[in-house]
Order: sequence, then structure tokens, then C-alpha cells
Amino acid sequence: MSTLLDQLIEALRVLPGVGNKSAQRMAYHVLERERAGGRQLAKVLAEAVERIGHCERCRDFSENAVCDVCASASRDVDQLCVVETPADRLAIEQATGYRGLYYVLQGRLSPLDGIGPRELGLDRLSARLGEGEVRELIIATNPTVEGEATAHYLAQLARQQGVTPSRLAYGVPLGGELEYVDRGTLSHAFGSRSEIRE
Repeated sequence: MSTLLDQLIEALRVLPGVGNKSAQRMAYHVLERERAGGRQLAKVLAEAVERIGHCERCRDFSENAVCDVCASASRDVDQLCVVETPADRLAIEQATGYRGLYYVLQGRLSPLDGIGPRELGLDRLSARLGEGEVRELIIATNPTVEGEATAHYLAQLARQQGVTPSRLAYGVPLGGELEYVDRGTLSHAFGSRSEIRE
């Protein structure tokens, strides 16, 4: 029978990137120096797990049936950006001036893992595109094999609904040097080059 300390360490291992040693350090730190912080963490974590669900419109995390972004009257309803995760949505929101709406897949197509269109809510996305408000579907899936397959599927879905699909550009990072860029990225960037406009 495991001790309460063992259970705490094992519970901390559910976090991504946290192995046994890291979980031990966290558990010991909380018990030795941060008991008040540990209590606060436990309280907020329990409340978050109970109260945070998914937005009915975009599938992002939300405490309400419709999230603040979807409920905002100041967003452009004719642009819909599709991302894989809530973290991707937050990155775009913080780094760009994008003022449209989002759709969060909560994953990407991966038939080997049993993740198909239904698991990603693509039936709901298709219905939303069919409402006629969205004119451009901005596909912001990651440039992985599964992300590219998902992007291809999303582009077909958009065209079927009369919506223009677009894909985020990717390639050589800003401030990067060509000799240090991996071959696949450089090849894609070279093949996707665009005209320099005045």
C-alpha cells in the first residue's frame, strides 16, 4: 500500500514533462516550504476541473456556455481561424492583431490513434461554415504529418461550404540564418516563396 507522499508524487506525474524526479522535487518543495501555496493550488485545481468546460461555438476552454471571444461583438465573424489546441489559440491571440473568431479542434486527425473527424467536432465546424457568415477559414494547424492531413481535410470542407480556405505561412524563422534551418523547413520555405510587393 502506497503512502500519501507516494500518491502525491504519482499524482504530479500526470503533468506533461514531469517524471519521477521532478515530481519528487515538487512534492518535497510543497511540503517543506509552500504548504499554503499547495493548499491554494489544490483548491484552484479542483475548482477548475469542475467548472471549466468547452465553449459551444468554438470548443475552447470556457467557464460559460459561450466563451468571451465568441460572445464579443467586436470580433470579425467573416474570418474563422482553426487551431489544434487552446494553447495555439492563445499564441495567435497574443502575437498577432487577429480580430476574427476561432475554432479549436482539441487535436488533429490521427486514424492510428482513433482520432477522426467526429472526435475533432468537424461536423459542428461544417454546420458553422454552412451558416453563411464565415468567408475565410484560416487553417493554423501545426506543420506535422497529422497537421498537414488535417489542413487538407479542412480545406476540402471549407470549399464544399463555399468558404475560402487559407493556410498560415511557415518557413525560415525571423532572425534565423539559412545555414542553421533544417532541410525540410528550408525546402518548404523555398517552394512557398512569394513575390515581393511594392
